[in-house]
Amino acid sequence: MTKPKTIPSGREISFHEDEIIVSKTDPTGRITYANQVFIRVSGYDERELMGTPHSLIRHPAMPRSVFRLLWQTIGAGREIFAYVNNMAKNGDNYWVFAHVTPSFDSGGTLVGYHSNRRLPDRSAIEKVAPLYAALLEIENKPDNRKNGLDAATEHLGRLLKSKGIEYDEFVFSL
Repeated sequence: MTKPKTIPSGREISFHEDEIIVSKTDPTGRITYANQVFIRVSGYDERELMGTPHSLIRHPAMPRSVFRLLWQTIGAGREIFAYVNNMAKNGDNYWVFAHVTPSFDSGGTLVGYHSNRRLPDRSAIEKVAPLYAALLEIENKPDNRKNGLDAATEHLGRLLKSKGIEYDEFVFSL
């Protein structure tokens, strides 16, 4: 059975500044744990989340090129910080400041990923939102989705290179 596509509502929701949204996934990005804050804010119940790709909460206004960078970074065994626009089950969106880390077993084998998300500073969102909109526009220009993703990824890389910083440094500079 295919899940019906959620349509963005245009409403933004939030969560308390002292709350942390926590999730864990297996190496393929399927959710293996979600705390009560994640469940409440996302609007999904635990049964709907477990075993589901984390992309379930991906907002369509979030550029795929940022997720490509995220997956490349954590796939290489490094942590990443990023601002992410998520979408709840009812179509409402919520911004998070995410810290995603790979998880390893005692033998050093990757067993999944752990993500803590906090309420972001509003001024940082106001700065990152235009960049994300520009990346999304680049992604949506070509007829071929892969070409659009490649072009937006290259654009982001050139931007970071011109500033002489890595993505994490960029995020913390906002």
